Amino acid sequence: MSEPLALRARAEAEAGTLPPLLARADHLAGTVLLGSHGRRRAGMGDDFWQYRPMMAGDTARMVDWRRSARSDAQFVREREWQIAQSVLMWVDQAASMRFSSSSDLPEKADRARLLALSVAILLVRGGERVGLTGGSLPPRRGEVQLLRLAEAFSRDAIEDYGHPEARAMLPQSRALFISDFLGDPEPVESALAKAADRGVRGVMLQVLDPAEEAFPFRGRTIFESVGRSLSHETLKADDLRDRYLQRLAERKARLAALCETTGWRYHSHHTSDSAQSALLWLWQAMDGGLE
Repeated sequence: MSEPLALRARAEAEAGTLPPLLARADHLAGTVLLGSHGRRRAGMGDDFWQYRPMMAGDTARMVDWRRSARSDAQFVREREWQIAQSVLMWVDQAASMRFSSSSDLPEKADRARLLALSVAILLVRGGERVGLTGGSLPPRRGEVQLLRLAEAFSRDAIEDYGHPEARAMLPQSRALFISDFLGDPEPVESALAKAADRGVRGVMLQVLDPAEEAFPFRGRTIFESVGRSLSHETLKADDLRDRYLQRLAERKARLAALCETTGWRYHSHHTSDSAQSALLWLWQAMDGGLE
Protein backbone atom coordinates (compact mmCIF):
# COMPACT_ATOMS: atom_id res chain seq x y z
CA MET A 1 0.00 0.00 0.00
CA SER A 2 1.34 3.46 -0.92
CA GLU A 3 2.20 5.88 1.88
CA PRO A 4 -0.74 8.29 1.21
CA LEU A 5 -3.22 5.40 1.16
CA ALA A 6 -1.74 3.93 4.33
CA LEU A 7 -1.96 7.30 6.06
CA ARG A 8 -5.58 7.71 5.00
CA ALA A 9 -6.44 4.21 6.24
CA ARG A 10 -4.91 4.94 9.65
CA ALA A 11 -6.71 8.28 9.86
CA GLU A 12 -10.07 6.69 9.03
CA ALA A 13 -9.49 3.95 11.59
CA GLU A 14 -8.65 6.45 14.31
CA ALA A 15 -11.63 8.66 13.40
CA GLY A 16 -13.92 5.67 13.74
CA THR A 17 -12.84 5.15 17.34
CA LEU A 18 -13.38 8.73 18.48
CA PRO A 19 -15.92 8.96 21.31
CA PRO A 20 -19.30 10.36 20.20
CA LEU A 21 -18.87 13.05 22.86
CA LEU A 22 -15.74 14.34 21.13
CA ALA A 23 -17.46 14.43 17.76
CA ARG A 24 -20.41 16.38 19.20
CA ALA A 25 -18.10 18.78 21.02
CA ASP A 26 -16.03 19.33 17.89
CA HIS A 27 -19.18 20.22 15.96
CA LEU A 28 -20.40 22.57 18.71
CA ALA A 29 -17.01 24.26 19.00
CA GLY A 30 -17.05 24.90 15.27
CA THR A 31 -20.23 26.96 15.60
CA VAL A 32 -18.57 29.60 17.75
CA LEU A 33 -14.95 29.49 16.60
CA LEU A 34 -13.95 32.94 15.37
CA GLY A 35 -11.14 32.67 12.86
CA SER A 36 -8.24 30.53 14.04
CA HIS A 37 -8.63 31.75 17.61
CA GLY A 38 -11.10 34.04 19.40
CA ARG A 39 -8.56 35.67 21.73
CA ARG A 40 -7.03 38.39 19.58
CA ARG A 41 -5.56 41.20 21.67
CA ALA A 42 -2.37 43.17 22.00
CA GLY A 43 0.69 41.65 23.62
CA MET A 44 4.01 39.90 23.10
CA GLY A 45 4.03 38.02 19.81
CA ASP A 46 5.08 38.04 16.18
CA ASP A 47 1.77 38.26 14.32
CA PHE A 48 0.52 41.69 13.30
CA TRP A 49 -2.84 42.60 14.83
CA GLN A 50 -3.67 46.25 14.18
CA TYR A 51 -2.48 49.84 13.93
CA ARG A 52 -3.63 52.30 16.54
CA PRO A 53 -2.97 56.01 17.09
CA MET A 54 -0.01 56.86 19.30
CA MET A 55 -1.04 57.55 22.90
CA ALA A 56 0.55 59.08 25.99
CA GLY A 57 3.17 56.67 27.34
CA ASP A 58 4.16 55.26 23.92
CA THR A 59 7.80 55.71 22.96
CA ALA A 60 9.21 56.75 19.58
CA ARG A 61 10.51 53.18 19.13
CA MET A 62 6.90 51.92 19.05
CA VAL A 63 5.87 54.17 16.14
CA ASP A 64 5.43 52.58 12.72
CA TRP A 65 6.88 55.38 10.61
CA ARG A 66 5.84 53.87 7.26
CA ARG A 67 2.16 53.79 8.32
CA SER A 68 2.43 57.20 10.00
CA ALA A 69 3.85 58.76 6.83
CA ARG A 70 0.51 58.20 5.09
CA SER A 71 -1.35 60.54 7.46
CA ASP A 72 -0.90 63.48 9.80
CA ALA A 73 -1.03 61.24 12.92
CA GLN A 74 1.50 58.80 14.30
CA PHE A 75 0.53 55.12 14.54
CA VAL A 76 1.76 52.23 16.66
CA ARG A 77 1.92 48.69 15.23
CA GLU A 78 0.42 46.21 17.72
CA ARG A 79 1.06 42.47 17.76
CA GLU A 80 -1.25 39.67 18.83
CA TRP A 81 -0.92 38.06 22.25
CA GLN A 82 0.63 34.61 21.87
CA ILE A 83 1.70 33.49 25.34
CA ALA A 84 0.07 30.12 26.02
CA GLN A 85 -1.80 29.63 29.28
CA SER A 86 -2.64 26.54 31.31
CA VAL A 87 -6.34 25.93 31.88
CA LEU A 88 -7.47 23.35 34.44
CA MET A 89 -10.97 21.89 34.39
CA TRP A 90 -13.24 20.16 36.87
CA VAL A 91 -16.50 18.66 35.61
CA ASP A 92 -18.84 17.16 38.19
CA GLN A 93 -19.34 13.44 37.49
CA ALA A 94 -21.51 12.71 40.55
CA ALA A 95 -24.92 11.03 40.51
CA SER A 96 -26.88 14.29 40.91
CA MET A 97 -25.61 15.34 37.48
CA ARG A 98 -27.34 12.37 35.86
CA PHE A 99 -30.77 13.91 36.49
CA SER A 100 -33.15 14.88 33.72
CA SER A 101 -36.80 15.79 34.27
CA SER A 102 -37.81 14.84 30.73
CA SER A 103 -36.75 12.45 28.01
CA ASP A 104 -36.64 15.50 25.73
CA LEU A 105 -33.87 17.08 27.80
CA PRO A 106 -30.24 15.99 28.21
CA GLU A 107 -28.90 14.97 31.59
CA LYS A 108 -26.99 17.70 33.37
CA ALA A 109 -23.85 15.57 33.12
CA ASP A 110 -24.19 15.28 29.36
CA ARG A 111 -24.53 19.04 28.91
CA ALA A 112 -21.65 19.73 31.33
CA ARG A 113 -19.31 17.32 29.53
CA LEU A 114 -20.26 18.64 26.12
CA LEU A 115 -19.60 22.24 27.12
CA ALA A 116 -16.33 21.48 28.91
CA LEU A 117 -14.93 19.51 26.00
CA SER A 118 -16.06 22.14 23.49
CA VAL A 119 -14.21 24.81 25.49
CA ALA A 120 -11.16 22.52 25.63
CA ILE A 121 -11.23 22.15 21.84
CA LEU A 122 -11.30 25.92 21.37
CA LEU A 123 -8.48 26.41 23.87
CA VAL A 124 -6.22 23.65 22.54
CA ARG A 125 -6.64 24.75 18.97
CA GLY A 126 -5.81 28.27 20.11
CA GLY A 127 -2.48 27.07 21.49
CA GLU A 128 -3.42 26.72 25.16
CA ARG A 129 -2.58 23.83 27.49
CA VAL A 130 -5.63 22.15 29.01
CA GLY A 131 -5.85 19.53 31.77
CA LEU A 132 -7.80 18.43 34.83
CA THR A 133 -7.60 19.62 38.41
CA GLY A 134 -6.17 17.20 40.95
CA GLY A 135 -3.15 16.23 38.85
CA SER A 136 -4.78 13.23 37.14
CA LEU A 137 -4.28 14.80 33.72
CA PRO A 138 -1.65 17.57 33.60
CA PRO A 139 -2.28 20.38 31.13
CA ARG A 140 -0.98 19.69 27.63
CA ARG A 141 -1.60 20.81 24.06
CA GLY A 142 -2.64 18.71 21.09
CA GLU A 143 -5.42 16.59 19.72
CA VAL A 144 -4.36 13.58 21.78
CA GLN A 145 -5.05 15.60 24.92
CA LEU A 146 -8.60 16.20 23.70
CA LEU A 147 -9.11 12.46 23.40
CA ARG A 148 -7.83 11.99 26.96
CA LEU A 149 -10.21 14.68 28.20
CA ALA A 150 -13.15 13.08 26.39
CA GLU A 151 -12.39 9.75 28.03
CA ALA A 152 -12.02 11.35 31.47
CA PHE A 153 -15.29 13.29 31.14
CA SER A 154 -17.16 10.10 30.22
CA ARG A 155 -16.62 8.44 33.61
CA ASP A 156 -19.39 8.51 36.21
CA ALA A 157 -18.82 8.84 39.96
CA ILE A 158 -20.86 6.99 42.58
CA GLU A 159 -21.33 9.73 45.18
CA ASP A 160 -24.53 11.80 45.17
CA TYR A 161 -22.83 15.20 44.95
CA GLY A 162 -19.42 16.17 43.63
CA HIS A 163 -16.88 18.60 45.04
CA PRO A 164 -14.20 20.46 43.07
CA GLU A 165 -10.62 19.29 43.41
CA ALA A 166 -8.19 22.13 44.10
CA ARG A 167 -4.96 20.09 44.28
CA ALA A 168 -2.26 20.64 41.66
CA MET A 169 -3.63 24.03 40.64
CA LEU A 170 -0.76 25.74 38.86
CA PRO A 171 0.01 29.27 40.07
CA GLN A 172 -1.41 31.97 37.80
CA SER A 173 -3.26 29.37 35.72
CA ARG A 174 -6.93 29.52 34.74
CA ALA A 175 -9.76 27.16 35.66
CA LEU A 176 -13.24 26.06 34.69
CA PHE A 177 -15.60 24.37 37.19
CA ILE A 178 -18.91 22.92 35.91
CA SER A 179 -21.48 21.37 38.27
CA ASP A 180 -25.00 21.77 39.58
CA PHE A 181 -23.40 22.92 42.87
CA LEU A 182 -26.33 21.53 44.85
CA GLY A 183 -24.21 19.69 47.41
CA ASP A 184 -22.39 21.07 50.43
CA PRO A 185 -21.10 24.53 49.42
CA GLU A 186 -18.17 24.54 51.86
CA PRO A 187 -15.85 22.39 49.69
CA VAL A 188 -16.57 24.73 46.79
CA GLU A 189 -15.66 27.74 48.89
CA SER A 190 -12.49 26.01 50.09
CA ALA A 191 -11.45 25.12 46.53
CA LEU A 192 -11.93 28.65 45.24
CA ALA A 193 -10.09 30.11 48.25
CA LYS A 194 -7.12 27.84 47.54
CA ALA A 195 -7.25 28.72 43.86
CA ALA A 196 -7.35 32.45 44.63
CA ASP A 197 -4.35 32.09 46.95
CA ARG A 198 -2.37 30.74 43.97
CA GLY A 199 -3.48 33.51 41.65
CA VAL A 200 -5.85 31.22 39.76
CA ARG A 201 -8.82 32.91 38.13
CA GLY A 202 -11.60 31.11 36.39
CA VAL A 203 -15.21 30.48 35.54
CA MET A 204 -17.92 28.63 37.46
CA LEU A 205 -20.86 27.32 35.42
CA GLN A 206 -23.88 26.00 37.30
CA VAL A 207 -25.90 23.56 35.17
CA LEU A 208 -29.50 22.98 36.28
CA ASP A 209 -32.51 21.14 34.92
CA PRO A 210 -35.49 23.50 34.41
CA ALA A 211 -37.53 21.46 36.92
CA GLU A 212 -34.93 22.31 39.56
CA GLU A 213 -35.70 25.98 38.97
CA ALA A 214 -39.48 25.73 38.65
CA PHE A 215 -40.25 23.04 41.29
CA PRO A 216 -43.43 21.87 39.47
CA PHE A 217 -44.38 19.26 42.08
CA ARG A 218 -47.76 19.00 43.79
CA GLY A 219 -49.51 16.66 46.20
CA ARG A 220 -47.92 13.40 47.31
CA THR A 221 -44.38 13.25 46.02
CA ILE A 222 -41.33 11.12 46.80
CA PHE A 223 -38.06 12.98 46.34
CA GLU A 224 -35.12 10.63 45.87
CA SER A 225 -31.51 11.36 45.00
CA VAL A 226 -30.21 9.86 41.77
CA GLY A 227 -27.84 7.70 43.80
CA ARG A 228 -30.80 6.65 46.00
CA SER A 229 -28.96 7.38 49.22
CA LEU A 230 -31.40 10.17 50.12
CA SER A 231 -35.20 10.00 50.09
CA HIS A 232 -38.02 12.21 51.35
CA GLU A 233 -41.78 11.72 51.00
CA THR A 234 -44.34 14.48 51.41
CA LEU A 235 -48.10 14.66 50.96
CA LYS A 236 -48.02 18.37 50.10
CA ALA A 237 -45.10 19.04 47.79
CA ASP A 238 -46.52 22.43 46.85
CA ASP A 239 -46.07 23.54 50.48
CA LEU A 240 -42.32 23.07 50.03
CA ARG A 241 -42.06 25.14 46.87
CA ASP A 242 -41.48 28.58 48.38
CA ARG A 243 -38.88 27.31 50.84
CA TYR A 244 -37.09 25.35 48.13
CA LEU A 245 -36.99 28.29 45.72
CA GLN A 246 -35.72 30.56 48.47
CA ARG A 247 -32.90 28.15 49.32
CA LEU A 248 -31.99 27.76 45.66
CA ALA A 249 -31.88 31.54 45.23
CA GLU A 250 -29.68 31.80 48.33
CA ARG A 251 -27.34 29.14 46.95
CA LYS A 252 -26.99 30.91 43.62
CA ALA A 253 -26.38 34.24 45.34
CA ARG A 254 -23.76 32.61 47.55
CA LEU A 255 -21.94 31.18 44.53
CA ALA A 256 -22.09 34.50 42.70
CA ALA A 257 -20.72 36.37 45.73
CA LEU A 258 -17.94 33.78 46.10
CA CYS A 259 -16.91 34.27 42.49
CA GLU A 260 -16.96 38.04 42.83
CA THR A 261 -14.75 37.85 45.92
CA THR A 262 -12.19 35.54 44.29
CA GLY A 263 -12.15 37.21 40.87
CA TRP A 264 -14.01 34.40 39.12
CA ARG A 265 -17.02 34.58 36.78
CA TYR A 266 -20.34 32.87 37.59
CA HIS A 267 -23.19 31.85 35.30
CA SER A 268 -26.25 29.61 35.58
CA HIS A 269 -27.31 27.50 32.61
CA HIS A 270 -30.44 25.38 32.08
CA THR A 271 -30.38 22.20 30.04
CA SER A 272 -33.49 23.43 28.23
CA ASP A 273 -31.46 26.31 26.78
CA SER A 274 -29.18 25.89 23.78
CA ALA A 275 -25.70 24.50 24.31
CA GLN A 276 -24.41 26.99 21.74
CA SER A 277 -25.46 30.02 23.79
CA ALA A 278 -23.83 28.54 26.90
CA LEU A 279 -20.61 27.80 25.02
CA LEU A 280 -20.50 31.32 23.62
CA TRP A 281 -20.83 32.76 27.13
CA LEU A 282 -18.17 30.37 28.45
CA TRP A 283 -15.77 31.18 25.65
CA GLN A 284 -16.16 34.90 26.16
CA ALA A 285 -15.79 34.50 29.93
CA MET A 286 -12.68 32.36 29.55
CA ASP A 287 -11.34 34.82 27.01
CA GLY A 288 -11.70 37.67 29.49
CA GLY A 289 -10.14 35.57 32.25
CA LEU A 290 -7.13 34.80 30.12
CA GLU A 291 -6.10 38.38 29.68
